[in-house]
Amino acid sequence: MQLSLFRSEPLPSPPPPPPKKPDPREGMREKLSPHLPEDAIDFVIDWIIENKVQLRISRSRTTKLGDYRFPRPGAIPRISVNHNLNKYSFLITLLHEIAHHAVFTIWNKQAKPHGQEWKSAYRKLMAPFLNSVIFPGEVLSVLLDYFENPRASSTTDRQLSRILKSFDQPNGKKVLETLPFDSVFQLPNGRQFRKIEKIRTRYKCVCLRTKKTYLFNPLAEVFHQ
Repeated sequence: MQLSLFRSEPLPSPPPPPPKKPDPREGMREKLSPHLPEDAIDFVIDWIIENKVQLRISRSRTTKLGDYRFPRPGAIPRISVNHNLNKYSFLITLLHEIAHHAVFTIWNKQAKPHGQEWKSAYRKLMAPFLNSVIFPGEVLSVLLDYFENPRASSTTDRQLSRILKSFDQPNGKKVLETLPFDSVFQLPNGRQFRKIEKIRTRYKCVCLRTKKTYLFNPLAEVFHQ
């Protein structure tokens, strides 16, 4: 027979661990995943956190693919990129705007917006991504040429723009250069035109309502009638 001076009771359970704080990286990854190549996501997340820059995935804008806003007193700098870009266009545009921030942190507003400082920063940022893991071969070969002397907008390089558009999701629009001559097409604002002839690098088109003629970029997206 055993005697004990202590009551035989189960020990109390340890208190539950404090709730785990949500990892902001997980939320960022979820939001960025539809817009970036998989192997580029971690770089972008790390860069945003380290540089304390707000990234806004914007509505579609016809005048620009993205932009960079300098920090105002008491605010952080902001980058926006259009939500409807395919993953390769989104990454190219995002790095374009990140290059603006890199220039601003060194030169403030003393450097030209797309001068040599920006071109150098853009090339440096893009260098780790210029491989077949990130970009398909047909995009990569054109990008390598483009980054010999990057322009203020990737849309002004028609070869690059043409290749990137081939990865867009179908949206009911046609590229003007693919339409036969004498085709009637419509712009998003409802104006209708007839494709007449090619003049150097652009297409001469006549407005059906006013009979005035206009020159169009061959890569303009239109609705074919």
